This record gives sequence, structure tokens and C-alpha cells, in this order.
Amino acid sequence: MKKIVLSLALCLFTAFAFAQDAYKGKSFGEGVKKGDVITTAQIESTLGDKTKKDMKVTGLVTLVCQKKGCFMNLELPNGKTMFVNFKDYAFFMPKDLAGKKVVIDGFAERKETSVEDQKHFAEDAKKSAEEIAKITQPKKEIVFEAKGVVILED
Repeated sequence: MKKIVLSLALCLFTAFAFAQDAYKGKSFGEGVKKGDVITTAQIESTLGDKTKKDMKVTGLVTLVCQKKGCFMNLELPNGKTMFVNFKDYAFFMPKDLAGKKVVIDGFAERKETSVEDQKHFAEDAKKSAEEIAKITQPKKEIVFEAKGVVILED
């Protein structure tokens, strides 16, 4: 009987301990546990010479796919943006998320995005035909595949 009570007490303690270990805000996918979060300004140096690396990043959302919330862009310090999609398209973001801060958990990866993919994303973001026509070259960039996102409370 003592073992059962101790086991239950340990389970309850563990549940409460882990419940305190997440960011406050609306959570999507697997959410994001606290710890080792970097800013978008630190992604390049954190990746170093690696092509792909697991990390948690906080940043400001500048754009969300207006078709169904299937991707978003985060602001980078150089005036550019980082493309963020969601693992296995298992979840989507609210379309009105631009201007809010988020924390994302997943993989940053150096990639070359084809002209075709760039045009597809521009169409989903409801960009004008003129803006889409200007896309003529593949783009080397860091993209992020998020397994969890938390929209931070103000």
C-alpha cells in the first residue's frame, strides 16, 4: 500500500513539475518547453557550419499564410525573414498572427528554395502578381520546421 501511495505522490509531483515548465500562451503542435531559447539573431551562429540543427527560437511573426495558416515568417535582424513551416502539416497558425511574438521548437536548416516553391508560398501569402513575377532565382536561406509553437502572451 505504501508503494502505491508513494508512486501516486511521485506521479503527481512529476506532473506538476512539468506543467510549470512551459511558456505561457496559446500552444500548437507539441508546444515548447522552457530552456535554451535563442533569438532569431542567433540562429546563424548557433547553426555554425552545420546544415541542420535542433533549436528553440523566439521572434516576431511578420507574415502568415492567408490560405490556411500553413506557414509563417519570422523577422530577422538584417531586415529579411525566416520561413517557418510545421512538421507533417500537423497544425496551422491563426491567420492574424502577424505582429505577435512566438517561441518555436524544431529544426533550423540551410536550404535552397526553388523558384517554383517561392512562387507557391507567395501565392498562399496573397502577394500580388507583380511581386510573384519578380521571383526568378532560387533562394539560399535558413528555413525552420517547427514541431511546436507557443504564441507568447503580451
